[in-house]
Amino acid sequence: MAETVLINTVEPQARPAGLRGIAADWSSDQRAFKNVSWGKAMMWIFLLSDTFIFSCFLLSYMTARMSTTVPWPNPSEVFALTIGDKKIPLILIAIMTFILISSSGTMAMAVNFGYRRDRAKTAALMLATAAFGATFVGMQAFEWTKLIMEGVRPWGNPWGAAQFGSSFFMITGFHGTHVTIGVIFLIAIARKVWRGDFDVERRGFFTSRKGHYEIVEITGLYWHFVDLVWVFIFALFYLW
Repeated sequence: MAETVLINTVEPQARPAGLRGIAADWSSDQRAFKNVSWGKAMMWIFLLSDTFIFSCFLLSYMTARMSTTVPWPNPSEVFALTIGDKKIPLILIAIMTFILISSSGTMAMAVNFGYRRDRAKTAALMLATAAFGATFVGMQAFEWTKLIMEGVRPWGNPWGAAQFGSSFFMITGFHGTHVTIGVIFLIAIARKVWRGDFDVERRGFFTSRKGHYEIVEITGLYWHFVDLVWVFIFALFYLW
């Protein structure tokens, strides 16, 4: 007597359309970014949120500048540096910009040598990038000190619109904080690269899979973002 075998076949449910489908993807067991590591994806999401914050700051600054009836201080005069007997406009800002843009080059080379698993060159270039960043922060501290001694405050300044001081300290201070965090992060990762943590998969913070230097690239994403933001600050605040 033949036995009848009943097989219950459950057809997979179709993916919901629209926002429900997106929510279903994110809440499922699969990775939402199938070809991108979580570390890199989370860094991109962080940079996107940071882009919104910096955009709000710069838009608020531009709105305040265009709506004020009091003349806005002339950046060429405010940020001039006296060398000898001559006042050179924006010389300090130009040097700061050159240093930060140069640091992007050393960071890009560090990522390149990281994927070649050249520990010595990767660590050295990351430390060079950190040195550029620390120099930038030091020059920014000098700039802040100079302006404070000249009477610039968040609520006023000797040259014109009172909003100048608050806009300057808010935008450059927020950016300088990002650079400082990046310098600390660069030194920490460079130390791990130099010790060979990524070759032996030594346990600890920011250690990826054995033989993978992806964290160097993730650090580079953050640093290039910081440099790019400075280009907009330089153009809108110092040159406008």
